[in-house]
Order: sequence, then C-alpha cells, then structure tokens
Amino acid sequence: MNKQEFQGLTQSLINLGLVVGTTTTFTMPAATSCAFRGKFGTPLGIVAANAGTTPTTDATTGVAFVPILADQCAALVWGVNAAGTILLAQGPVTALTPGVTTTVGAFINAPQWPSMVENFCPIAYQLVRVSPTGASFTAGTTQWAAAGITCSTIQNVNTLPDRPQIV
Repeated sequence: MNKQEFQGLTQSLINLGLVVGTTTTFTMPAATSCAFRGKFGTPLGIVAANAGTTPTTDATTGVAFVPILADQCAALVWGVNAAGTILLAQGPVTALTPGVTTTVGAFINAPQWPSMVENFCPIAYQLVRVSPTGASFTAGTTQWAAAGITCSTIQNVNTLPDRPQIV
C-alpha cells in the first residue's frame, strides 16, 4: 500500500443535500463536515429553506462571476473553506450547439471544472446552460429559475468526479 495516496485529502464527509431555490438562494439541510488536507475545518451549519445567499464573487478569482451568454454553459462548483464559509467557483464558459428559442442547446463538450484554491472543499456542483432567448446568467445575481436558463439538479459530492460530468 502506498500511504501517499491517502494523505492530505480534501473532502466532504457528509451528503449535505444542498439545493438551490428559484431566486438566488440555496438550502442546505445538513451541516458541513469537511477535511482540508487531512485536518477538519469549522463546520458551516444548517442553512434553512431558501435562507442561504448565493455568493456573488468567484472563490478562485475573487471577482464577480463571468456572465454565461446565450448558447453557452459552465460548471459551478459549490464548496466551503476551512473557516466554514460557503464558496462558489465557476469553470470556463463553453459553447453549446445552437438551441431553439427557449430550449437550450446540447453539450458539444462537457464543461470543465474551475481551478480551485487550496482552501476549498467541494460539496456539490451543477451545470448552467443558457438558451438562445435567455438573458445572460451571472451566478449570485441571476435567478436560478430565470426564463431561458437551465440549471441541472445539484449533484452533492464527497470530492469532484475525476472528469467533468454532463449530468
């Protein structure tokens, strides 16, 4: 056994059940329990129904999220830091096949994961696609249920899958 494979892991140790609301809110019915490079962080407590506010700045860049325009998509990764603060990171914006009016286009390639800072424990991810008639989507500002926007069901994770997913 190579013990290097199991040292210094950053991972969520519980399925948090995170879901987004219809506005810019989220709900998390379980408190976080995350390990950062092998050490436990401060838990983020339960977030009551639609009581959480989606971050408006990217955890990786520290600036506002890049808008996702018509016929584009991106992966959003939810996380917490060791201090127990909710974070959100956006992957690169990727083109879709052209959609039809309010119907989003299909994936040409799976959207890529964002780069993540060291103090970031992924807890969930989702994919956002914008139809040809949808206004641009900016995480934390645009409503999750806005017309012409398709947000995938949140996938709660222990760690991110080994490659980008389209479900």
